[in-house]
Amino acid sequence: MAFGLVPLEKRLKENIKNYSLDQIFDIGELSEYLEAISAVSNLSFLLVDRHGEKAVSIGNFVGFKPDVVNAPGAKIRVYNRTIGHLYTKESEVAGDRKKLQLVTNIVRQLTRQAEQTYANEERGIYADELEKRLEKEQYQVKHGEKEDALTGTLNSTYFDNRMKAVDSSEMVPVAVICANINDWKYINDRFGDEESDRLIRTVAKILKQEAADTYIIARCGGDLFYVLIPGAGEEEAEDYCRRVQDACHAFEDEKIAPSVACGIVYKTNVEQRLADLLPDAEYEMFSDKFRLKNMPGYRQRLEKA
Repeated sequence: MAFGLVPLEKRLKENIKNYSLDQIFDIGELSEYLEAISAVSNLSFLLVDRHGEKAVSIGNFVGFKPDVVNAPGAKIRVYNRTIGHLYTKESEVAGDRKKLQLVTNIVRQLTRQAEQTYANEERGIYADELEKRLEKEQYQVKHGEKEDALTGTLNSTYFDNRMKAVDSSEMVPVAVICANINDWKYINDRFGDEESDRLIRTVAKILKQEAADTYIIARCGGDLFYVLIPGAGEEEAEDYCRRVQDACHAFEDEKIAPSVACGIVYKTNVEQRLADLLPDAEYEMFSDKFRLKNMPGYRQRLEKA
């Protein structure tokens, strides 16, 4: 198993909490199934989700309010997690062993179907993630562990080596830029890993497009980049950051609205170490982030995308 990947059995136990009843069942088919049983058994059925919201109603349940805590009916549980509650009318099953057994069998059948559907879905996602992880590891081996597999920029380990090399050259000035994507988590929560990864790749592409060949660009965290400009000219770093931010703002897309906060500091003394300046650049980045996120229209553009 690739390093960092959660074991399948563990994720099956944990991820069920993220699934709703209508994600596991085809509600239309489920309704037809219960209708067919109702027609031959004269039973009424009310199926609700884990919170008590109605999914299927067969028969007259006017005035009945399901209490999934104190009177949960027959629970449908998947990996020890309740995903639904099936109710029947007490007057229709009271004292009738065959009907009570029928309801028990229905719950068992629905539970088996739910477990199979859920497990198949999660296994498919797991297989995709494993394939991507293996592709990433193969890419890193092929490129000598220098590049970040997602963006093609330098990875953090090789960036550390490049900083040491620049320090050894005793070149000054050197501009140190910390660039961080604004509201990356918003995109991740709203659209998932695929779109949030595309946002990272988009920003990385802009950072590279606006850079000169001598710039050193690295991804050093999920949505965090550092850029070094050895021998930076007057206002060169500031102009670069403006171009990057303008290019992000001009980018149009249905889902992502890239925005980058930038912080700039300078190494002006050969005795300074670039690694010691990274926290200062990050501090300046957070000041820029506050400025950008409070600009008129920022939130509207993010949510519109």
